[in-house]
Amino acid sequence: MRVLVTGATRGIGKAVCQKFKENNYTVLGVGTTQCKLDYVDEYLQCDFSDCVQLENFCSIIKDVDILVNNAGINIIDKFCDINPQDFSKVQQINLYAPFRISQTVIPYMIKNGWGRIVNLSSVWGKISKEGRASYSASKFAIDGMTVAMANEFASQGILCNSVSPGFIDTEMTWKNLKASGVEKILQSVPIGRLAKVEEVARLIYFLGTNENTYISGQNISIDGGFTRA
Repeated sequence: MRVLVTGATRGIGKAVCQKFKENNYTVLGVGTTQCKLDYVDEYLQCDFSDCVQLENFCSIIKDVDILVNNAGINIIDKFCDINPQDFSKVQQINLYAPFRISQTVIPYMIKNGWGRIVNLSSVWGKISKEGRASYSASKFAIDGMTVAMANEFASQGILCNSVSPGFIDTEMTWKNLKASGVEKILQSVPIGRLAKVEEVARLIYFLGTNENTYISGQNISIDGGFTRA
């Protein structure tokens, strides 16, 4: 089976690729930079903020059994200070690209009568706070899209779910929060630590394979209890 993972060059995306690869799936990784990854079978470069590149990318991908829409960006700013271009860029990468890629691969899944799609939402797609308007808008929206997809395609063997990571030990987390911010936020995480990317990858792997036979249309948090505390 062929699995397509966006945002494959680091963090959660890298861990997801490695998890599928070690279980003998054919892995197609996607990233914005030109590079070689030893943990994928094929690497494709595409900047999802560029509509032309995105459409060219969609024109060449095919025969995808499992799709993990992981690529995303987060631009933090106070609501009235948000640059409209920044807002649009976040929606383009976090929501529109998964929409177009899903549209592209679903016909193949329908033909086979089987498919799995896992969209990355976030704890900021369940709750929000100051400075997160752009990101939360995209992540609430991708969960809504996931629910619609799940309802439309479940009868054709395609299960679609969202995964909402909390604070993960990734480059983006440390860049956005800094050390002082991480220390502060962990006071609100009952488990008291950042999640490892491998923990998120295991959940995505389960939802994206034959191990998942009856879960669809769900938004599953993996946040150490943050959104329930």
